Amino acid sequence: MTGALPAVSVTGLASVGELGREAWDAIAVGRRALPFLHWGFLSALEESGSLGRRAGWVTTHLVARAPGRPGERGGSLGLAPAFVKAHSMGEFVYDWAWAEAAERMGTRYYPKFVLAAPFSPVSGERLLVAPGVAPEAADGVRRALLVGAVEAARAMGCSGVHLLFCTEAELRIAQELGFTHRLGCQFHWDNAGYADFEAFLARFDSKRRNQIRRERRRVSEQGVTVTSLVGDAVTDELTGPAFDFYEATIARFAWGRRYLNRTFFELLWQRMRPYLQLMVACRGDTIVGGSLNLESLPAGTPGATRFGRYWGALDEVDSLHFEVCAYAAIEDCIKRGVIGFEAGAGGEEHKLGRGFMPHRTHSAHLLFEPRLHAAIADFCGREAAHIESTIATTQVFVR
Repeated sequence: MTGALPAVSVTGLASVGELGREAWDAIAVGRRALPFLHWGFLSALEESGSLGRRAGWVTTHLVARAPGRPGERGGSLGLAPAFVKAHSMGEFVYDWAWAEAAERMGTRYYPKFVLAAPFSPVSGERLLVAPGVAPEAADGVRRALLVGAVEAARAMGCSGVHLLFCTEAELRIAQELGFTHRLGCQFHWDNAGYADFEAFLARFDSKRRNQIRRERRRVSEQGVTVTSLVGDAVTDELTGPAFDFYEATIARFAWGRRYLNRTFFELLWQRMRPYLQLMVACRGDTIVGGSLNLESLPAGTPGATRFGRYWGALDEVDSLHFEVCAYAAIEDCIKRGVIGFEAGAGGEEHKLGRGFMPHRTHSAHLLFEPRLHAAIADFCGREAAHIESTIATTQVFVR
């Protein structure tokens, strides 16, 4: 397509099924979008009931189209997975205090309009532009999608629009439209071209290296071995144990919430298997725990980024969490040429001591109530200063 963009129309979809896998993934997979935005992942969430009105995630995905002849739809220029939310769960950009502030102001916070990868605190494009759109026209499509989100949110009676874990390019467009920036921080592992796990350990002082080796020995001394499986090796028989890992972790913590169900895992196996990577911990022939990850490219492809999602233990094994979610996973990333490993939100102190470094994340927020928007903008500014100070301190600490 040329760089000239005529008027772009933006419409909503009640499900990814309305557009179909081929048309959706022509954009999502064509742009190497996060696996969490592929048709297979989103359709598994929708069809399993993990998304929907009862779950408080009403789907209203946005599609940007070029004008067509009268009575015809033009070709799709871009997509934006979008939801009307009745709560703030499953987003990982924590805003419950904002909802309380809205209530004190005498205004409502829910429903709200959210552009996000559901249940996935992973940064990446949220305003997906079709690969055939010329680079100089791409920002016009992104802007049209975001303007469409604002218009849809107002029409649906939402309190505002939230663009979660977006890119810096998307953030810039959002700020031009009056959104305020919220800075966040996660801890990720970056592959510095390590030859093997011992080369990775060399970055630590001797005390920390010995501690890591002791933690790894504890797992093996309990008769547990950990294996990495990718793609077709992640067989149907492993669907049940993977769901059990997830459910066991939810049950273990008072704050845990079961967003997903067994049907979702079964559909994920059918539709996203090439992108799945599973760390499986066994004592003899018995599976005792593991972690489910997805990768940005078909799993096992050098140059991919790995995203840690769900882990759990079905038996008590000392240090198993660190082994399957950090050490064995990092060792496997090095072997396979994976360039980065994002192990999810939270656990900063534990991650820092195991080689995960701070990375900035970005979200953008537009509240239609001017007083609430001003208060949130002030809060985000003060919060960002604190986060930047923490990142600077952390970077000095780990040198």
